[in-house]
This record gives sequence, structure tokens and C-alpha cells, in this order.
Amino acid sequence: MLVAILSDIHGNIEALDAVWQDMAPLPVDQIVSLGDVVGYGPNPEEAVISVREHDVVCCMGNHELGIVNATERAWFNSTAQKGLGLTASLLSSESLRYIGSLPRFLCHAGARFVHGFPPDSVTTYLFQVDDAALERWFAQGEALTFVGHTHELGLVGWNGTEVVRRDLGRERFMLDGSPCVINAGSVGQPRDGNNNAKYLLWNTQTDLIEVRFVPYDIERTVAKIRERGFPDYYATRLW
Repeated sequence: MLVAILSDIHGNIEALDAVWQDMAPLPVDQIVSLGDVVGYGPNPEEAVISVREHDVVCCMGNHELGIVNATERAWFNSTAQKGLGLTASLLSSESLRYIGSLPRFLCHAGARFVHGFPPDSVTTYLFQVDDAALERWFAQGEALTFVGHTHELGLVGWNGTEVVRRDLGRERFMLDGSPCVINAGSVGQPRDGNNNAKYLLWNTQTDLIEVRFVPYDIERTVAKIRERGFPDYYATRLW
């Protein structure tokens, strides 16, 4: 089975459409989203509709949680709260019901999928987790976890004696069976120094992981962010 793994689309329909075009000729059997389909970007409704039309299996991100849970929204800074309010105003009642129904994690094909950190955190960043906590998670016996949230590609693994961390680039690599957490980066707002949309392909039979980089029309997204009144910071950091 070939599984495509997306994360942090963030209402960026140009980036998402570019990913669909890149994926179209590939024999993908299943698509999984690690959350934050909405937030920051100018087309949250279109992004939700698109992932549903493509039969994407989604888990909840912190932006979905902030939109459907007023208590959780209070934890966002003032700029993010403004963006969340505008995002919510652009979502249909059907899309609001949909994102409110998303699970906090998914288990599929022998792997766990969660926005922040396993087993089910929507808000914890991978870089916040120290080695001792990672060792405790790896000791649970789940070999493979995919996360998002940081918008940065990366891998954290256990080599038998210590936790090992490394960045990921445009590459292919084989999993060796050792427990690891892989960060899928971001489709709609990468923060790893490269502004292409990112997603992963995982061959569940061979355990080959491929990191895909996809260019898209950033200028169009930036223009819409400004036209729709989102904080300008959301536009400038796409570059």
C-alpha cells in the first residue's frame, strides 16, 4: 500500500491543488492528513471541501480544535485569535461540523498519525519533547508515528541506546524497524527554509519513505491573504 501523508495545509488551496497534481500520476492507495487543514490561509472552506472530495482520512489539528472549542482558542496569541475568528467566519456549518468530528489520532497500516505528539496530543510540538519522554514513548512498542504541527520536516528515532534526531530534505530513505517519529512538514506553510509544499509517501510493504517538494503559486495565496483581511504576517512568512 502506498500512503500519502499531508499536514498543515492551513487553508492554502494553491499549495493543496499543486500537491494533488503532483500526486495524480502516483499509485496512491490512501491519503492521511495530520491536521490543521484550516488556519492562516485564505481558503479554509475550499481546503476542507477538497480533502473530503479526495477521501482524505483526517485527524484534528490545534487550529481545528481552536475553532470548535472556545476554551482552547484562548491559548492562542492575539494575532492567531484574529486569524481563527476570520477562518471560522469563512467556514460553512457543514465544514464546522466536519472539523469538530475529527479524531485526535488515527492508527492505520501499523502506524500512528497525530498532529502534535503521540499518543493523542493536538498541541505538543515535537521539539518540546525531551529525550526522556521520547524514550518512554518508544518503549510503548509502536514502531512508527507520523506527526505535524511544527511545519518542519524531521525524524526522531531510537538506535537502541539513544535518541537520534535529524532533519529531512528532498529524499528517499528506508525505515529499519527501529521506533521513530517522522514529522511530515507542511503543505501550506513550510517553516524549514524552503517554501515548496511538502508531503510524504510511505510504501507500507517496503517501508520506503519519500519526501516530496512541490512548487505552487505563492503570489496568488499571498494576495488573497491580504484581500481577505488576515494578518499580513501570514502572507510574508510564506516566502
